[in-house]
Amino acid sequence: MESVRVDKWLWAVRLFKTRGLAAKACEGGRVKRAGQALKPAAKVKIDDVIELPFPTGPGTRIVKVVELVEKRVGAPRAAECHEELTSQETIDQRIESLSERKHRREGDQGRPTKRDRRNLGKPGGFFQ
Repeated sequence: MESVRVDKWLWAVRLFKTRGLAAKACEGGRVKRAGQALKPAAKVKIDDVIELPFPTGPGTRIVKVVELVEKRVGAPRAAECHEELTSQETIDQRIESLSERKHRREGDQGRPTKRDRRNLGKPGGFFQ
């Protein structure tokens, strides 16, 4: 095997949860090789360097294709198929951003808890 579709490879090495999400990222021009946006059917080869967005949060991930696979593989095997080239600074910013988001619990929290529902009718309750 000399080349594989980029959407298939991204999904197979677990960089995206589904192949459809990988294809959407490609169609949106967010997956790039050498600065050029890739379409889902574009072929990747060994030693290609690919830029792609993180599934959640800010930042761009850079990976090098080490091995070609078409079918989804387990996490340990998937880690062997690509080499992470993302800068440590980007990874640190991403971790900081995710921890801020985790600790920020302001505004509407969705469905009220049992305690909140009990306090709805009381003076000075949930919505007052």
